[in-house]
Amino acid sequence: MDVLGNMHIFVEVAERGSFTGAAERMNLSRGQVSKAIAQLETHFKARLLNRTTRKVSLSEVGRTYYERCKVVLEDMAEIENLTARQTSEPEGTLFIGAPTSFGILHLNRLLPKFLKRYPKVQVDIQLADRIIDIVAEGYDLVIRIAPMEDSSLIARKIAPSRAVFCASPEYLKIHGEPQFPSDLKDHNCLIYSNVRSPNQWTVSGEKGTELVKVNGSLISDNGEILHAATVAGLGITLSPTFIAGAALKSGKLQEILTDYSPPALGIYAIYPSRRYLSAKVRTFIDFLKEEIGEQPEWDNY
Repeated sequence: MDVLGNMHIFVEVAERGSFTGAAERMNLSRGQVSKAIAQLETHFKARLLNRTTRKVSLSEVGRTYYERCKVVLEDMAEIENLTARQTSEPEGTLFIGAPTSFGILHLNRLLPKFLKRYPKVQVDIQLADRIIDIVAEGYDLVIRIAPMEDSSLIARKIAPSRAVFCASPEYLKIHGEPQFPSDLKDHNCLIYSNVRSPNQWTVSGEKGTELVKVNGSLISDNGEILHAATVAGLGITLSPTFIAGAALKSGKLQEILTDYSPPALGIYAIYPSRRYLSAKVRTFIDFLKEEIGEQPEWDNY
């Protein structure tokens, strides 16, 4: 017995309330439809349909079977769509949102490589540090660097994102190196403002987590401005390594308070739904994971 085929026929009969209507819809003979229903009822040893001279209706057992058939057939359709998408070539416009600094420092070198690999894709990328409403604004996906919160959106982790306390060697030579988080109150701290509590840094160490109040002469919603000021010797900042990594490697910056760490973040691709994920979105996410990886090159310092 072709169970899946018979399920299709059964659903058509149930929804149309007619053997003849189902036969016409599926381009089958009425006899083929009757045979499929008879095979199912024999298999389950139960009547699935009530027949009268005027109409066909679902029995109690038939109603339960119909509801489960709908789920199975929808899942099968999704599997077929997924397989087709995985074998299809990505194409069309990919509308992306990303944080400003991450986009300028890293996506700028990755996007040309992606577009050369997939010439049928056009990328429209908008850089912004605000929270984007993906659905309302029509984005295909958005890159977020944050602790992941519960959401109706789907989040796929691309890579870890570390942040470190750092300062220039010149600043530390003049002002001294803090040994404990509480020492930061005596230093000029350069503060990123696009967070809930800019003047409060969360620090974890052997004794647990503590909140440290900080102040300084420069506050900005852009990490690169703070980075440039830190390299110039203005003060201490808490910077993601995707911004500070190169300067840490070259010695322009020095990591401090290495026994303490801020909260761990992640780099995530956020998109509206797993269902019917287009090849262009899936391929771009896979590309970023491949290029960045679990040990990003900016952490090699």
